[in-house]
Amino acid sequence: MSNEVSVSYEPFKEIVIMEKTRFNSPEEIARFISVIAGGKLAGLYWVDGIVFLYFPLSASNVAVARELLEKRRVYWTYVGYAPMPRYMQTIETKEKMIVPVVDISCDPILKSVAQWLNQQP
Repeated sequence: MSNEVSVSYEPFKEIVIMEKTRFNSPEEIARFISVIAGGKLAGLYWVDGIVFLYFPLSASNVAVARELLEKRRVYWTYVGYAPMPRYMQTIETKEKMIVPVVDISCDPILKSVAQWLNQQP
């Protein structure tokens, strides 16, 4: 009996964003996530001057799972983003809502997403 395990890395080839909203400020996106999270603790991602959130389409659907496995393509139903040149661990809104922000700049896939978002009008 062999205990050897093969490990491979096959990153996504494509992320398809179905809807996007550019907020004017980090405070606006923090307010938005606080409302949609219903007061539960929710956070944002920060990469290279962009703060954002995303909602992936679940791979529980056969067609979506096939896209993921065969084409390494994922679908995000929604992305909200705002410019935030300097990383901050939290964003506080005028209503005193505090939203955590995670610096995920080390992730090459999310780095590509942030670069793409930064180029959007």
